Amino acid sequence: MTSTPAIIIARDLRLVLGKAAPVTVLDGIDLTIAAGETVALLGPSGSGKSSLLAVLSGLERATSGSLTVAGQDFAALDEDGLASARRGRIGIVLQAFHLLPTMTALENVATPLDLAGIAGAEARARAELVAVGLGHRLNHYPAQLSGGEQQRVGVARALVTAPALLFADEPTGNLDHATGLAIADLLFARATAAGATLIVVTHDEALARRCGRVVRLADGRLVSDEPVL
Repeated sequence: MTSTPAIIIARDLRLVLGKAAPVTVLDGIDLTIAAGETVALLGPSGSGKSSLLAVLSGLERATSGSLTVAGQDFAALDEDGLASARRGRIGIVLQAFHLLPTMTALENVATPLDLAGIAGAEARARAELVAVGLGHRLNHYPAQLSGGEQQRVGVARALVTAPALLFADEPTGNLDHATGLAIADLLFARATAAGATLIVVTHDEALARRCGRVVRLADGRLVSDEPVL
């Protein structure tokens, strides 16, 4: 940890799903992340790491506990409020890409800018795609792109609004080893260039150790939190 101001502060964070047979997914998470850190959330399937990412990024509301993200009280916001808080401030890269199939790469990357009401969407989207090495694929649709190219579009889309926070959920999980390494290189380089705090969910020890800090989860609990030496 550093003296840099915290961008995420979570205290006794809990997530319980289901009413008839409730399942505790997150069980009392305490976590502080400083602005500019790179943090891996590491653990096996079912450990709660993707659920924690969903709560920290505002995609899911915690059942209880306190959560402040970039100065906003996420625990007090409803779904619409969380969506508004994410817009332009939080970028998310997902394992399954989740590109809009009827839009070109350029249109996919411009969409977050349009939704946030940011001017010059097309020019900014074009520049971000050039930065991830896809200046020659601007007008191609997702089905015309390889998996690695689709994830590059995903990285560009996540970063085009210059968010303070960048979340990546198993960003190399659907890619072969060589392509995964290239995407990891790109993700870290672009996050650093943007000055974004990067939080990566993974079960890959090698990818986790590229971060400055590794937070391990098991059964919905935080079991260790250590800097990478």
